[in-house]
Amino acid sequence: MSDYARLSGFVSGVVQGVGFRFFVQRRAAMYGLTGWVRNLPDDRVEFVAEGPRSMLEQFLKDIRVGPPAAHVSDVKLTWDKYSAEFKEFRIRL
Repeated sequence: MSDYARLSGFVSGVVQGVGFRFFVQRRAAMYGLTGWVRNLPDDRVEFVAEGPRSMLEQFLKDIRVGPPAAHVSDVKLTWDKYSAEFKEFRIRL
């Protein structure tokens, strides 16, 4: 699984109240990724995703755009080793 990785990020901008978490969850499912996404009290969205690096890179391109009502101003990322920690991709409250 050397081509598998873990991607964590914090997304800033107009990303809460616009369906951003649901968008992220749908994109993760489309790319076969596992992990989670959640809103933070400071109006950012945090996510952790695992899967094939090529799929994570496509996923990241989508996150940088977001759904139509969102406006992504910044994405802070961390790449890590794949852990196989998750079974699915969930929205955390």
